[in-house]
This record gives sequence, C-alpha cells and structure tokens, in this order.
Amino acid sequence: MPTPPSSPRTCRVGPVTIGPGHPLAVIAGPCTLESAELGFDMARACKAICDDLGLPFIFKASFDKANRSSAGSKRGPGMAEALDTFHAIGRELGVPTTTDIHSPEQAEPTAETVDILQIPAFLCRQTDLVVAAARAAAKHGRAVNIKKGQFLSPKEMAGPVRKAKEGGCENILLTERGTFFGYHRLVNDFTGLGDLMELDCAGFTDAGSPPVCFDITHSTQLPGSGEQTGGRPDRAPLLARAATAAGVHALFIECHPNPPEAWSDGATQLRPDDAHAILTQCAAIRRAMEG
Repeated sequence: MPTPPSSPRTCRVGPVTIGPGHPLAVIAGPCTLESAELGFDMARACKAICDDLGLPFIFKASFDKANRSSAGSKRGPGMAEALDTFHAIGRELGVPTTTDIHSPEQAEPTAETVDILQIPAFLCRQTDLVVAAARAAAKHGRAVNIKKGQFLSPKEMAGPVRKAKEGGCENILLTERGTFFGYHRLVNDFTGLGDLMELDCAGFTDAGSPPVCFDITHSTQLPGSGEQTGGRPDRAPLLARAATAAGVHALFIECHPNPPEAWSDGATQLRPDDAHAILTQCAAIRRAMEG
C-alpha cells in the first residue's frame, strides 16, 4: 500500500499561526518598499482589509529587487533603511513582517527584525542561502518562506525543505507561484498544488509537510513578454478563489495605490480596493468550507 501523505504542520509567525485548523492568513504589501510612507500606507490599508474580514495579516515588501529585466531599473532602498521601516511598521501596527533575501550574509541582520525570511523562487535551490536563512530563523525564532521555483516540480521542493531542516529550522512555509511551460506564461497546476500540500517530507521534518501559501499576483505574470514583465491581473480573482477552494493555508498578494507607477511588477500588483474584493470572496469560500 502507498505511504499516506505527510500531515501539514503549522508555521508560527509572531502571533499568527499558518496551517490546518487556523484562519486563512494573508501576506500582503507592495512589491518594492519604494518609501517608508508607501510601506506604512499599504500596511495600514492591507491590515484594515484583513481586520474587516477577520483574516490574520503579515506585511511584506522587498528592500532590493535583485532580479530585474533591466540593470537600470529601480531596486529599492537597501537593507539597512528598509529594516528600520519594517521594525517601525511591525511595532506601530502590531503585525508580523516579511521580506526576501538574496545572499547568505543578509540572513542574520534581516532575522533580527522581520518575522519571515523569504527565499525567492529563482533562488530556492541555492544551498548557502537556504541554510543561512534557516540558521538565522532558528536563532531568532523566525520562519522561512521558500517560494517554489518556476522550474521545479512540487516533489522537488523536498530538497529545499531538507536544506532548511539541516540548517536547524522546521518553522517553514512553502509558496506556489506558477510553473514555466514554455515561454511568456506561468501555469498554475492545481494537481501540483495538491501535491505540494502533501509533500513527502519523511525524514526531513519531525511533523509532516510545511503549510502552503498561494501567491496570487506573481502567478498572473507573463515573463519575457517584453522589456518589462507583463501580466494578467484580471485573472487574480479566479486564481485566488481556486487556490482557497483547494485548501491552501495562506494567500500572498502585492498591493500598490497606483500599479502603473510602481517601481516593479506594475503589471500584476493590485489596488487595495481590488485586493479587498478578492479577499472578501476568499474569506467567504473558506467559511463555506469550514461550515
């Protein structure tokens, strides 16, 4: 008989617990921390949405967009300035925070401030980065969110999970954001999403597979469609509803007050009002599933 799938464990993020038996969590904020003012504005807006819907909220933004289509693109304020802003947002609004890191030396200072260290999808197989993030997260009581590479099968994410375990961290979240099948399109494989939620981590973690987050906005990207990455934000509601119905434990969504003017991912970020409408539908779906 086949071995039954691992039971998902939980991921603890400050006062928020992500996983089975807990409310649908929301990780939201601008793609790039363009300024402290934008960070606070979006944190307040996203928190208000989540408070209205009874969903736990985690603020996100990037201090450096290292993977850009052009070397001249704006990348962010840098780590030191951004960490001060993350600390201020977390303290003033009482919310957990997360940001992505791109090199091992960024792990320790970032873990001193933010609650989740995010591993970008393109870097999910970088051993030194994943291990450094895991060690820093374990030292400071943080979590690690590993985004599934667009080039990996769900089963192959057991490798990054194993590396994080070997780095001393089991407080892990996995994020699905689409898979490459040819050029100019990400495909969301919901059979694969189910497989990711039942990832066989036997021998890697002590308590089953990590909970899974679904990245709504990055999943709508059209990579390589021009000098800047294109997108289909009109499909965000469809994907969000499907992922929620599939049973994911968290949703990831990037918000900006004026997406066309955003420093990065302007083709896929959503205005707060649009995010509110999507999350309202997702909250209703989750309530129906629990009822």
